[in-house]
Amino acid sequence: MSIILGLNAYHGDSAAALVVDGKLIAAVEEERFRRIKHWAGLPTEAIRYCLKEANISLEKVDAIAVNQDARANLWKKIGFTLINRPDLRMVLDRIKNKRVRESIDSQLAAAFPSQRFKGKVHAVEHHLAHLYSAFYVSPFEEAVTVSVDGFGDFSSGAWGVGRGMTINIDGRVFFPHSLGIFYQALTQYLGFPHYGDEYKVMGLAPYGKPEYMDEMHQIVQLQKDGAYRLNLDYFRHHKEMIAYEWDDGAPVFSSLFSDELADLLGPARQDGDELTQKHKNIAHSIQAMYEEAFFHLLNKLHEKYRMDSVTLAGGCAMNSVANGKVTRNTPFKHVYIQSAAGDAGGAIGAAFAAWNDLNIDTPSSQTFSPAGEGTGRFAMDHAYWGPSFSNKEIGQLLAEKGEELQKKGCKIEQIEDENELCRRTAEAIADGKVIGWFQGRMEWGPRALGNRSIICDPRRADMKDILNQKIKRRESFRPFAPSILREAVSAWFEQDDDVPFMMKVFQIREEKRSEIPAVTHVDGSGRLQTVCEKTNPRYYRLIEAFRDITGVPLVLNTSFNENEPIVNTPEEAYACFYRTKMDMLVMENFVIER
Repeated sequence: MSIILGLNAYHGDSAAALVVDGKLIAAVEEERFRRIKHWAGLPTEAIRYCLKEANISLEKVDAIAVNQDARANLWKKIGFTLINRPDLRMVLDRIKNKRVRESIDSQLAAAFPSQRFKGKVHAVEHHLAHLYSAFYVSPFEEAVTVSVDGFGDFSSGAWGVGRGMTINIDGRVFFPHSLGIFYQALTQYLGFPHYGDEYKVMGLAPYGKPEYMDEMHQIVQLQKDGAYRLNLDYFRHHKEMIAYEWDDGAPVFSSLFSDELADLLGPARQDGDELTQKHKNIAHSIQAMYEEAFFHLLNKLHEKYRMDSVTLAGGCAMNSVANGKVTRNTPFKHVYIQSAAGDAGGAIGAAFAAWNDLNIDTPSSQTFSPAGEGTGRFAMDHAYWGPSFSNKEIGQLLAEKGEELQKKGCKIEQIEDENELCRRTAEAIADGKVIGWFQGRMEWGPRALGNRSIICDPRRADMKDILNQKIKRRESFRPFAPSILREAVSAWFEQDDDVPFMMKVFQIREEKRSEIPAVTHVDGSGRLQTVCEKTNPRYYRLIEAFRDITGVPLVLNTSFNENEPIVNTPEEAYACFYRTKMDMLVMENFVIER
């Protein structure tokens, strides 16, 4: 038996994943335990869960694989430092961070005092881990594989080809040029300062027009080989000390853009200022520039490799709007993106990279995909790799809360028949109620995919406002997403594609938009999740029951949280229900109604 623990550590979205004999057993982000979004550091609680799920101790782990390697691209780093002579504080900060990141053994000893890790720590280059996290769990025997993000191990992008059990990298973009930094810096410029706020720009973009493309072309320059470069006059990250704090909390960046950007686009918006049409037009132009560069790269790679399939990873692969246009704007016919495409996914990628290296002589027939594609690798066709909780555990919690619920006028019922449970819940959704839906193993990645979700009626034009008023309290321009029965996709969307991880945005058919206004964005699009009976039978039956009542085979699905990480435990789900105006909470077979 070969047991590999993969980690994304000391960076945003710290996470752990466990691979046993080439198969994924568990994967979870640390934020779900620490209750701080994008928590960074060593993911000790995620490690603890993974070991518990496999019923093993740390002593049984053969190797720990981390998705960073300080030795990678070393000569590029030395050359850049000698030529550019950046701020000495910037160099010293990198050295300090490297020393902290080399302290895994001592931190593990502190977190697991009764256990001793006896294996070896494997450093896996950041983008190689990203590529493994996508191609190695895809259904493709061969594919072009691409990683694009901010930075990792001195590069911001890497690409090559995956075949069978191997991945070969033959192209990179190195520091200081980065599409991820372009998007993050411009996100900051628009007054969204927090780590991970890029999705707000993506949601705002459809409200604007591409009136700043001339300026964008001054910032990002496309290269003949498909790569991209930044006009560094508009950025600070390559020459100044950029504050980046992460230990035991969410990552915090200081400003990445220079004063010259304000000279080009006008004064930067401050957090909380009014969003004007100018800001919306700049957001639209940012997204359009990103897509232009992204598709330029993909088209050049298709021209070079002549393959039909592509896998995408890295933080930029979270850009679901661009992802949904790949088959339309490039010759690629098939696209795979796993549910944690960003840095958290590097935990899976590092684990599989190490497993492949350590078991290179193992016959591939021993690790056939559970999805049945026969690639010789593990194929990830669902995202349910986190903790689960029994009816007994939930019942005990509700018994403890009985008096509290009674004072609130809430009713508790246990419904053993799954069809009845789904029918009752679907009726409540159709009546306009807001439902907390908690079942099975928690999702891996940032999207709620039917196990830790808030479910509503997509037919109500006012449902978005109701949901924001009762629970979410988020910006009005941000859309909510639909979960749809897989077989109904082509009838409702201008595409017939598997999107199990909510990683692609497609246009809703024009004649259907008025029927589902709550999940139709201003540009007629929706970030859909396709739901299959095989991978999530209970959620499938819930949507099926809603279809039987309403004729609409989809529901509004948003994450089960209130300005916090997605709920993990029954206690957290109950607390969210109790402090908000949620109408109904369904936890496994228990139903709580106000």
